[in-house]
Amino acid sequence: MSSRVGKLGLVLAGVVAGILVSLNFQAIADRAARSPLPISELRAFTEVFGAIKANYVEPVEDKRLITEAINGMLSGLDPHSAYLDADAFRDLQVSTHGQFGGLGIEVGMEDGFVKVVSPIEDTPAFKAGIKPGDLIIKLDDTPVKGMTLQDAVKRMRGKPNTQIVLTISRKGETQPIVVSLTRAVIKVQSVKSKFIEPGFAWVRVSQFQEGTAEGMVRHLEGLFKQGPVKGLVLDLRNDPGGLLYGAVAISAAFLPAKTLVVSTDGRNEDARRKYVASADDYMRGGRDDVLRGLPAAVKTVPMVVLVNGGSASASEIVAGALQDHKRAVVIGTQTFGKGSVQTIMPLGNNTAIKLTTARYYTPGGRSIQAKGITPDIIVEEPGTTPLLRVREADLQRHLSNGELKDAEKSVAPRTQPQLPGVTPEQPARPPLELGSKDDFQLYQALAHLKGQPVLSKPAATVAQNKKGG
Repeated sequence: MSSRVGKLGLVLAGVVAGILVSLNFQAIADRAARSPLPISELRAFTEVFGAIKANYVEPVEDKRLITEAINGMLSGLDPHSAYLDADAFRDLQVSTHGQFGGLGIEVGMEDGFVKVVSPIEDTPAFKAGIKPGDLIIKLDDTPVKGMTLQDAVKRMRGKPNTQIVLTISRKGETQPIVVSLTRAVIKVQSVKSKFIEPGFAWVRVSQFQEGTAEGMVRHLEGLFKQGPVKGLVLDLRNDPGGLLYGAVAISAAFLPAKTLVVSTDGRNEDARRKYVASADDYMRGGRDDVLRGLPAAVKTVPMVVLVNGGSASASEIVAGALQDHKRAVVIGTQTFGKGSVQTIMPLGNNTAIKLTTARYYTPGGRSIQAKGITPDIIVEEPGTTPLLRVREADLQRHLSNGELKDAEKSVAPRTQPQLPGVTPEQPARPPLELGSKDDFQLYQALAHLKGQPVLSKPAATVAQNKKGG
């Protein structure tokens, strides 16, 4: 038996080496030419492969084993690197165009469970009160523990008008929350706007997609046609990010031409780049500059950028760029801290891998990763506890900041809650409607634009704390 496994191991070592070349990994091939392949580690891999093929209680297809091995390699790196099978790759391509089927949740994986990064506005998940940081522990009657993120996402997606029951654990809650959701076709309108009051406008970006820059232009043109705009609030709260060039375009709308927006730094030459406020960096396919027709006043109107713990990735790039160039005052709470670049590398059979290849840096050279953007003025979110917000630094295997000292890197993340047993249902509380008259943070942003005092928390909360103390 050992001889047979050993021969199989030698054959598979060659197969693995062939895979590394055939999957279009030019960078890997180049580095492999400079250093020898880790033969002993590859032999261990092939021995495990052979042992499973020969001894597992049920027959296992080679394709499944190789796929799971790839999944393991990527998921073991950081929370954002992943293998995309044909379905997941297609879903990713569809979602960047702003329409897909499902519940409307941006998710990641944490300790074997699905963790909500942010619900997408005006979707079934958002309307049901799903919150950033919620830990999904069951899908219908099936425990999530042990599923891959891919499998969990597949279960959550489905035909419109069909139902699924999510059981979630939420920090600060003693009982699990059980929510029944009806799937829908998710059509994300990534930009919306209105006047809060005469002269003061609110523009909301909920996600950075293919058409976000065009949408921003339409809304800004419409607002400035209605009359003088004395102040503008750019709302990036609970915006989980999206396309890099969309973030560059939105930043460029408010910054002078050729201004540095963001830089990236990684191991390879193509991962080290500077992105500036230029059509060359935010328009793809040789199209005309979508920002060309913007009113000139857009570049100078007094601005506030609103952020919170659900503002991640592309939204942090925009907030950081406008903050570093003193173009806007950032108000709200600390952002999520996802400052890493994921590159989609297509493979054969319509599959791909999503691989972390670089870190983002603001124009001032600050790393966003595992730290986020610190607002100029802290204004808390009523009804939330800042310490219960899950951020990038809380995720297992998160990429380090790249600038922190070793002692800072070793600080343990905030502890995760113990998962309670599933007992009586506890309904989710409805979410705050951003942009409404009850939106405390928005009205503090408006107060700042008017030159009025800004409260860090509602007056009623302050009074209650004084009374209790």
